[in-house]
Amino acid sequence: MHLFVVLSRAHQWTSVHANHNIRKAGLNPTEFGVLEFLYHKGAHPLQQIGEKILISSGNITYVVDKLESKGLIVRRSSPEDRRVIFAEVTDEGRKLMDAVFPRHQQALEEACSALTEEERQQAIALLKKLGLSAKEKAKHLK
Repeated sequence: MHLFVVLSRAHQWTSVHANHNIRKAGLNPTEFGVLEFLYHKGAHPLQQIGEKILISSGNITYVVDKLESKGLIVRRSSPEDRRVIFAEVTDEGRKLMDAVFPRHQQALEEACSALTEEERQQAIALLKKLGLSAKEKAKHLK
């Protein structure tokens, strides 16, 4: 139980750092997640975006609508299958991410600065082990 509480608090306070800069850019964390994914990975089908950043198909439509209304992304039909809709970053979205992402990355570095590089690598390995184990055990939940 203590481990869960400590993990939750660490996540809460590191998220405060990340979300501060995201909100200053006029985005919420989910919008930023979608925009950041497309910024780094290029155009993707809407369904794959939701799967990659762990949001439901209903939510991905809502978030893409909001980002599109802000002029940060556009939807495009697939030339091979018109049922598949891609989202991609606009020039305006790229400019925003060019300005925001370095600050976001710096905020995360500062939030994690209490750990040495060696401690960060240890934490990454241990948290991956914990997460993969919990994921595997979750398959058996009913």
